[in-house]
Amino acid sequence: MTVRDSLLAAAVATIWGFNFVVIDWGMARHGDHAIPPLLFAAVRFTVVVFPAVLVVRRPDAPWRVVAAVGLFMSLGQFGFLYVSMAAGMPPGLAALVLQAQVVFTVLIAAGVLRELPTAGQVAGVVLGSVGLAVVAVGRGGHVPLAAMALCLLGALSWGIGNVVSRASGVRGGLSLTVWSALVVPVPLVALSLVLDGPTVVGEALASFSWQAVVSTLYTAGLASLVGYAVFNTLLSRNSPSAVVPWVLLAPVVAMTSAWLLLGERPNAAEIGGGLVLVAGVLVAVRPARRPSDDGGVADLLDRDDVAAQR
Repeated sequence: MTVRDSLLAAAVATIWGFNFVVIDWGMARHGDHAIPPLLFAAVRFTVVVFPAVLVVRRPDAPWRVVAAVGLFMSLGQFGFLYVSMAAGMPPGLAALVLQAQVVFTVLIAAGVLRELPTAGQVAGVVLGSVGLAVVAVGRGGHVPLAAMALCLLGALSWGIGNVVSRASGVRGGLSLTVWSALVVPVPLVALSLVLDGPTVVGEALASFSWQAVVSTLYTAGLASLVGYAVFNTLLSRNSPSAVVPWVLLAPVVAMTSAWLLLGERPNAAEIGGGLVLVAGVLVAVRPARRPSDDGGVADLLDRDDVAAQR
């Protein structure tokens, strides 16, 4: 990669990492004007869709594939993530735990697509699992178990979305991000109405603060649309193995910014477990010493659907 492309990759990873703090800030879960998490996610993806859907070309894929990608990569992943953060999951730790999607992707691809992982990927899954276990055990009681479980469900949904995308043969991209988001807002609003009640939803929309507006513009416009477009461009002119590892900066940025801005200082177990988890991800995404056109799990992990969460 050129110096310019490396700086762009670092910038995108920084945007994505800071994204978690912005979500927490916009949801105002500690304030008087807290927004129901599912409603807040629905607003985000409404902005992702409109007006972009009017100018971005529809992906060359069957509607069922587009809908399935939206269901798992966007609705499932972010629905669980937002609820998890509302339930007490710190932004920095959430960014880290979501990297468990690599572990889930390898395991699901092996079971569903019969794409057996390489020895390196097995080692990466083991390392990642150990890291997650250390983080979970060392959460020190300040993170509710339910919040941790919901965040892991978000990572699982992302992993399923990766496999759905891989099985369809459709490469990820800005068009798939935008059009798959069509299936997200209505179900999330419906769930929020059921779980939070029409009164709470109505009051939240009526009192939608400037803070929530800025957060939505950042998460939808900058993190999802601009970030994904830049990352996709980098993948088009560089090897995936040179670009994808930059995503691992996101949890570092998220945990650092949460520490500096929110006072959420990670404990030793979270730092140590996080380093082990990141090491596992690096091992899992490392290109195997064989041709990359065999359609195996290595190709799946190196493709641009790794960035679809944004």
